[in-house]
Amino acid sequence: MPTVILVRHGRSTANATGVLAGRLPGVHLDDTGVAQAAAVGDRLGGVRLAAAVVSPLERCKETCREITRRQATPLRPTTEKQLSECDYGDWQGRPLRELAKEKLWKTVQSQPSAATFPGGESMRAMQDRAVASIRRHDARIAAEHGDDAVWIAVSHGDVIKSILADALGTHLDLFQRIHVDPASVSIVRYSESRPFVLGTNTHAGDLSWLTPPAKSRKRRSSDAAVGGGAGPTTPAQAQTGTS
Repeated sequence: MPTVILVRHGRSTANATGVLAGRLPGVHLDDTGVAQAAAVGDRLGGVRLAAAVVSPLERCKETCREITRRQATPLRPTTEKQLSECDYGDWQGRPLRELAKEKLWKTVQSQPSAATFPGGESMRAMQDRAVASIRRHDARIAAEHGDDAVWIAVSHGDVIKSILADALGTHLDLFQRIHVDPASVSIVRYSESRPFVLGTNTHAGDLSWLTPPAKSRKRRSSDAAVGGGAGPTTPAQAQTGTS
């Protein structure tokens, strides 16, 4: 059961100006977003990434580039349109302060499973295709690289929130309780019995513990550890015998 690191793109020019970018072309990271993406790359520098999957939109590709360039082994990302931003239809390109006055806004906040954007897709359809994509790539990466593989998926706020809601067993109508900031890292490990959510919306900290030490690799159990378990062992701890 591989581990997927869900990364939201860094701050974009649209984020900074309060505009719902959606799938509009030409929306790039601003200077803050580039620095945020580089910081994620530094956090993941000690993780052996087996694969990178990325939304086709520019801001995600730019974020992914900052991450993969910091890997010891070159990594060519796979573009995945099913991880693209929600199709907000007629809403995209409009200021959020204007959209907040729309009747649909309240539905998006309180009952997103019933929300369909005019000229776009429903939030339910967004979740269905995103979760299916993540699980499909996870199975592929397990087959190609083994159950200890760690990989990244670079996508968008609502998309990642919907994936996390599914992993947590939370109804889509409650997914607005989950927060996913620009350039945040969330971590999910799928197993035969259930997904394990290892982290959500994290901004700091070395993540090298996600890569199991080579000498101590063993098949992970799909059972939850009663009492919480002993936690991960970092490569450095494995070498020194500390914990």
